[in-house]
Amino acid sequence: MTVLRPYQTVIIDQARDLMQRGVRSMLIQSPTGSGKTLLTAHMLGTAASKGMSSWFTVHRRELVKQSIRTFNDVGIRFGVVAAGFFEAPRAPIQIASIQTLARRYQRLRRPRLIIWDECHHIAAGSWAAIHKSLPDAFHIGLTATPERLDGKGLGDFFQEMINGPSVAWLIENGYLAPYRLYAPSSVNVSGVHTKMGDYVKSELAAVVDRPTITGDAIKHYVKYAAGKRAVVFCVSIEHSKHVVSQFQAAGIPAAHVDGETDVAERDAAIKKFERGDVRVLSNVELFGEGFDLPAIEAAILLRPTQSLGLYLQQVGRALRPSPGKAQAIILDHAGNCQQHGLPDEDRVWSLLGRDSGHKQNGDAGPSVRICPRCFAAQFFARTTCQFCGTAFETKPRQVDHVDGDLVEVDPAVIQAQRRREQGRAETLQDLIAIGKQRGYKKPYAWAHHVFQARQRRKLAEGRIV
Repeated sequence: MTVLRPYQTVIIDQARDLMQRGVRSMLIQSPTGSGKTLLTAHMLGTAASKGMSSWFTVHRRELVKQSIRTFNDVGIRFGVVAAGFFEAPRAPIQIASIQTLARRYQRLRRPRLIIWDECHHIAAGSWAAIHKSLPDAFHIGLTATPERLDGKGLGDFFQEMINGPSVAWLIENGYLAPYRLYAPSSVNVSGVHTKMGDYVKSELAAVVDRPTITGDAIKHYVKYAAGKRAVVFCVSIEHSKHVVSQFQAAGIPAAHVDGETDVAERDAAIKKFERGDVRVLSNVELFGEGFDLPAIEAAILLRPTQSLGLYLQQVGRALRPSPGKAQAIILDHAGNCQQHGLPDEDRVWSLLGRDSGHKQNGDAGPSVRICPRCFAAQFFARTTCQFCGTAFETKPRQVDHVDGDLVEVDPAVIQAQRRREQGRAETLQDLIAIGKQRGYKKPYAWAHHVFQARQRRKLAEGRIV
């Protein structure tokens, strides 16, 4: 049986404590690649040993297959509720595709425990309907990014939140791979409208689906990630196919997959990618969440997004460690890091979402700077490049184009001061004072949330005994 990591055991203990205290719905926030599926298998295995029936809901076919592999490794008995799989209705645990479950749940045995994978989707129609139909069950949500696309929280569905370790801690302790992030010049999306919290895809595709942008992507892949297995995130099916054709024209083995691709063809493309026969696998809304393939060595972002959650889910695909992977490469041609910050920034999550008076790191302007010499992105507070040693100018200046394709992002001085100020606040009273000084509408609530999140994170990382 696969052994849990120490921080996973802490998370399970916290969840058990909440359940014993009568909390029936809770959310577990833990970064992409931290092992939430393994965590689930152990929780459901324990529940089954106590006679509790349970469901594990996922929303993509690849995640059903991935869960089956993990549950088999743990050695627990389960059934599958998904198209193309034989049902075992008497099994105490059911791995269920949300699409199939929405059609069949009324004829299945009601669970006492249901775990929701990628639960930031739970407000969607079919998810919410199933959730509402099970008021007496225990509900546990899993996600790396506990907020909806529009930044709204999930407090309507979960009472409490458990915070797992941070991305930075997971990298430092070898559970995630270190990374280098390179940020080409940002795509100009000034004329693209917003709908339901993100850019309108049809308008966005017209902006990014251009040979010059794809050409830059190929050039930077060859420069920084030549020969590595890279996943590309595109705006539309047509965009993705255009990207693949240009990679192929450059002599780089590439393939396209999306949710409408024939299942057998999709599976074959993933296997070729895993073997290394395909070096670049371009997708549309398929691998952004939950897709666990440590073979991914690089992520190429060609889709600008206003969603912090989507950005973190995408870059997280490349951070899983694997033999021979010294570091992950992230090529951000969409300018997302300049809007949302680096993958391992310290972020505070809340069931209230970002409309609650406190903001995520990326909300107040750029938090990264790009080295003018090697073009690597890094934390804005650095005075020299951590990769090549170049000294950064401290005098604020406008963004300059370098060689027509890479840009230097000047540090957000005010934002840096705010971060340092908050980091130096050691007590709850210190944070309340900062909240008042910044003019937050609810400084006490903001300070209490930040302080509690810090304590939970220290507990998850073993820094509180």
